[in-house]
Amino acid sequence: MKQRFAKLFEQQPLRFINPEMTWTEVVKYLILINITVFAAQEILGLYPLFIENFALIPGEFFHGRVWTLFTYMFLHGGFSHILFNMLALWMFGSMLERVWGSKEFLKYYLLTGLGGGLCYALFNMDSFVPTVGASGAIYGLLLAYAVLFPDNIIYIWFVIPVKAKYFAMIFGVIEFLASFNPGSGVAHLAHLGGMVMGYVYLKWGRLRHTAPGRRMREWQKKMEEAKQEREELQVDEVRREVDELLDKINKVGMDGLTKDEQKRLEKASKFLRDKGIN
Repeated sequence: MKQRFAKLFEQQPLRFINPEMTWTEVVKYLILINITVFAAQEILGLYPLFIENFALIPGEFFHGRVWTLFTYMFLHGGFSHILFNMLALWMFGSMLERVWGSKEFLKYYLLTGLGGGLCYALFNMDSFVPTVGASGAIYGLLLAYAVLFPDNIIYIWFVIPVKAKYFAMIFGVIEFLASFNPGSGVAHLAHLGGMVMGYVYLKWGRLRHTAPGRRMREWQKKMEEAKQEREELQVDEVRREVDELLDKINKVGMDGLTKDEQKRLEKASKFLRDKGIN
């Protein structure tokens, strides 16, 4: 009984990574493309060439180098840059691709990446400082993940548990405040642009009226139903535990409970009161 009760109140957040998760098709190829380009620029020494021809440079973008709004997403400025971007792409992207399907996921990924780059370029039209990285699209994926799975737990620095909806809010605020420091060397406006583009698309774009959009809403509905079912099972389990402890009190009195049992009874009673159950 003790083990069952302890297990019941053990924190078991919705996992950020499904243990059965494997790479989805588009996520796999996006990661492989990014890693291949990064290997070429680092091992073959092509970074200067890639920056010159494929990085997003606002001052040149508005003078005809429009392809760089797309190509900048596949370049990265260092190992830590690509590591965290690809890790986030795998973790967020795999879940989203499963919900939306490969075609809709790829469309969303590219759209938020383009939106992030365009936002950066519009606010830095006279700049000739290049920007690279998939971060605009990654922040768009973070926004979508928070919309679809708001109560899933994400661990900041793999230690601090935060619900996805708050995680996205925190990083959105950080990027907004950091955007006022243009000398940081990070394209914070591209990150914000990816999130804003993602939000607009999810709320008012085609996704609301397409088959992938309907799948997304069905997924959310199933998650809500599963959550409600878990809560009902949890209440039933707590009630059974309380009944067993009350039966013991009737037989041996309150003093017959151990200190651990008293604490468990108090915790269970509070849980039921918080749920509005007498």
